[in-house]
Amino acid sequence: MNAVWRLTLREMLRKRVTLMTIIMTALFLIAFWFVSDSIIGDKTLATDEFSSFGQLFERFRNGAIILSLGYFFGAFAVAFLAIFSSVAAVSGEAEHGVLQSVLARPLPRWKWYLGKWFGFNVFGIMYALILFVAIQFVTWLQTGIHLETVVLVKSFLLFVSVVPLLISLTMLGSCWLSALGNGVAMTMLFGMGWLGSMIARVSDTGQISEEGVKSLSTITGLITLVMPADSLQQRMLAEMFSISEFTSSLHSSSFMLLFTVTNPPSNSFLIYSAVYTLVMLLAGLLVIQRKDF
Repeated sequence: MNAVWRLTLREMLRKRVTLMTIIMTALFLIAFWFVSDSIIGDKTLATDEFSSFGQLFERFRNGAIILSLGYFFGAFAVAFLAIFSSVAAVSGEAEHGVLQSVLARPLPRWKWYLGKWFGFNVFGIMYALILFVAIQFVTWLQTGIHLETVVLVKSFLLFVSVVPLLISLTMLGSCWLSALGNGVAMTMLFGMGWLGSMIARVSDTGQISEEGVKSLSTITGLITLVMPADSLQQRMLAEMFSISEFTSSLHSSSFMLLFTVTNPPSNSFLIYSAVYTLVMLLAGLLVIQRKDF
């Protein structure tokens, strides 16, 4: 199994998708720098005490907005990398005859599957760590704000938790679907989860009737249970900083409210997400044991 995940990791590092990910990440960070610079605006320091206090509060507020925007779009990069790195984990290798030659050796199928799963996760977690640190570094350069180590560790664990979740789902789908079909299905499923969270944010703006909010809450709850990835992102932002402390200052912009979190998922939902990921992984191990290639 160790050899499988190491070979998987090396294979991912050599693929074109890795090169494209690096290029697109670099472009994202450049754009993120200019966007954060526009949000900060005038950096001239105030001279009197009261102005300095107001400027300090404004700096923390801007830092929270910048981090929200950065991780909002950064979550898409991590999710799509996790999906498209493992989209052909089983079907793709079966089509090219690689899987038959590997499984003909005295290697249990579940060990091969688990090795591939672990290799994809190592690759995705490495990328998520680089992106997480880069967003924090840009925010620190622009605002001078740095968070406590404990907060950063908790936030990173939540940020990266979508990687095993999406890889488990994608590898399970690759047992039945082709690479193209699996990629389309997983992208639409992830988009559905993001749409559910976005609907919930729109509901929190207060621009929808009470009856409409109840109906939307039911819909978004069901969507979240099927795809909890974006809800984990919301909990990450809630752990990183107290959203409620600066959300009130954003009421003048309903657009910015779409990037905030007013009702972060509970600890029970985190347990559900962990169990959900484990069930998808075990389901994949069961399918690979019984499937004919």
